[in-house]
Amino acid sequence: MLPYQNLHRAEAALDRELTIAEKLWLNYSANKPDYLLHYHNILFLILFYSIAPLPYMFIELSRSKRIEKHKIQSKIKNSFQDMLKCYKDVMQTFIVVVGPLQVSSYPFIKMIGIRTSLSLPSGGEMFWQFLVYFLIEDYTAYWVHRLLHSNWGYEKIHHVHHEYSAPMGFAAPYAHWSEILILGMPAFLGPAVVPGHITTYWLWFVLRQMEAIEIHSGYDFSWSPTRFIPFYGGAKYHDYHHYVGRHSQSNFASVFTYCDYLYGTDKGYRYHKSILRMMEETVERNGGHREGSYDSMPAQDFKSE
Repeated sequence: MLPYQNLHRAEAALDRELTIAEKLWLNYSANKPDYLLHYHNILFLILFYSIAPLPYMFIELSRSKRIEKHKIQSKIKNSFQDMLKCYKDVMQTFIVVVGPLQVSSYPFIKMIGIRTSLSLPSGGEMFWQFLVYFLIEDYTAYWVHRLLHSNWGYEKIHHVHHEYSAPMGFAAPYAHWSEILILGMPAFLGPAVVPGHITTYWLWFVLRQMEAIEIHSGYDFSWSPTRFIPFYGGAKYHDYHHYVGRHSQSNFASVFTYCDYLYGTDKGYRYHKSILRMMEETVERNGGHREGSYDSMPAQDFKSE
């Protein structure tokens, strides 16, 4: 809850005129306790999970030939019933597991210094915090993901997420309840190391969820703006990990590719990509064109050394 209840007192305390965004924030949050603002996170999680995969769902159900060339595993056709079942399963996990986690984590959020007060962070401040959050989450999640591919981790926990060998947007958070908790810790680590404003905290989890939905979408669009992000993995990169499945020793990183490159866990993917490139060149020489699909060839993966 903000220490000032009106615009005059807020501007007097900051010794300047509030920005439009700060005025909106003051009007919205002045009388709301901090714990209630923190609980918004689960609402945003449910809202964006329900909305963000919808374009991919409509694309999948349209069966458009123009769009189909961008589908990574073209032989797999998900029905509306498949998507609805996945959505219901994930929502159940959100309500039973993620909701209580959000409620119980409020004391931790207060302890690390996530603030709700004015002033609001600048765009530059948010950008650098997001960059730190992504780098910390990506590195720690890489090692957690590798552990989940141990025999015990996969059989007891991670196999649930790999039920979708050809992932779709709604399957991004589809996992064993304990995996939700385990992989949630790397996401919390960034804000714990570099705490910021509650709005940055909200937007961080929204961005992370949007990224997860994209790489699980099953589509690799040449016009995607994420292609311009250095070292970004993308949908095709992560789709290969699901395609290989249980014995995958490649592409463990959740966002960027540098960890897989540094630790040698992209060998199978690079080999597979070279074979796919030769297949595409052969098709083009014969007058055809095929983009994005690799499910017509057997997967071959390599363990890191």
